[in-house]
Amino acid sequence: MKLLHVVGARPNFPKLAPVYRAGVRAGVTQVVVHTGQHYDEALSEGFFASLQLPIPTHNLAVGSASHAVQTARVMEKIEPVLLAESPDWVVVYGDVNSTVAAALVASKLGMKIAHVEAGLRSNDRSMPEEINRIVTDCLADLLLTPSRDAHPTLRAEGVPEEKVAFVGNVMIDSLMFTLEREGIQQTPEGSWRDDGTVLVTLHRPSNVDDATRLRGIVTALEKIAEDRRVLFPAHPRTRAKMAEFGIDAGAVSMLDPVPYEEMLRLMTCAHVVITDSGGVQEETTALGIPCLTLRPNTERPVTVTEGTNQLVATPEALPALVMASVRGIGTRAPDGWDGMAGERVIAELMARTTN
Repeated sequence: MKLLHVVGARPNFPKLAPVYRAGVRAGVTQVVVHTGQHYDEALSEGFFASLQLPIPTHNLAVGSASHAVQTARVMEKIEPVLLAESPDWVVVYGDVNSTVAAALVASKLGMKIAHVEAGLRSNDRSMPEEINRIVTDCLADLLLTPSRDAHPTLRAEGVPEEKVAFVGNVMIDSLMFTLEREGIQQTPEGSWRDDGTVLVTLHRPSNVDDATRLRGIVTALEKIAEDRRVLFPAHPRTRAKMAEFGIDAGAVSMLDPVPYEEMLRLMTCAHVVITDSGGVQEETTALGIPCLTLRPNTERPVTVTEGTNQLVATPEALPALVMASVRGIGTRAPDGWDGMAGERVIAELMARTTN
């Protein structure tokens, strides 16, 4: 069996890593294509070293652009790679532009597509990622779901049961792998060390592209910083928008993007995390760290129903919610968030490959 993995943005790399390692153990031939959608060293290449991934076989170097231009560049550059490599499966991850672009080209070439993290929906089509999820799932031949709640969603969309397989959450595989490798351990009482900080990650256009919205968020963070240390490893997009809008972070500690393992270290020590990232919602749920998600919806509702996540529509509510947050609330990890999802992905692909 030959797999061609397509990744391109920071959220993809922790999803690829456990699948790739499981493929190595199974003796599978594997090719990694990095589209270059994230071209910042701290957002992409650094991940390959920290997650023990090989240097990508192909780097398309598409860079930053509008959604349409970026998707078109990936489609144009990946077609000759797919034709040359001729894999049994094109494996795509998550919901970024690289994911849907690769799926479109592979489908037109008659190649089989496996979508890791299938079936997630925010039911908000104003989010570009939602369009990417829907289109990719429509094209995929194998839909590998991270949580049980994805299955009724796919049934309602008319996806045949035989195309869907529950494998669990590959992101949690990478989280567990990194915690163990870095020696990040719980206290003897079974909790993570709480240093009282508030950790912030924000990058979605709905939060950072609107000057009034972004200014309101930073004002709320400054209010929180009166009582607690606020650490904000800022995505380049967020920094650029703050500069464009003339927004000063004040007492908020702005950091450059940090490596994956350092982000997890900061997360385990945080009293609460404020984010708009889907992956962070999952990681905080797995760690039992309170999470406040600055969005009116989430494509990962299991993090709310079974985890530590709370949706927050207005930034003005953040200071009071931070003050009310309590760590150590007992939560049970959702089914399949056990560090073995990558193995189940490879098993499903091998079982569905005709030699």
